Amino acid sequence: MTPGVLLQHAAAVLADRHATYGDPLKSMAMVAARWSVTLGHPVTPAKVVLCMIDLKLARLAHDPTHRDSLVDVIGYSALLPEVTS
Repeated sequence: MTPGVLLQHAAAVLADRHATYGDPLKSMAMVAARWSVTLGHPVTPAKVVLCMIDLKLARLAHDPTHRDSLVDVIGYSALLPEVTS
């Protein structure tokens, strides 16, 4: 898969996730609120996104050819500006 095709696929996945889960900021804010309770300290939506990227990178370390994890890293990276503004 070429880089351009990979980016197009990631964009399509992002659009699908938006349609399924709604606004990314609201979604990440809900996760942040839950993780804040679980962890016992405040978690921001941006930290949620960064932690999800870390999870996907750990999975890629096990199998760097796993396309879904690679697409997820691209997708979460693209969301970061939305949740930090």
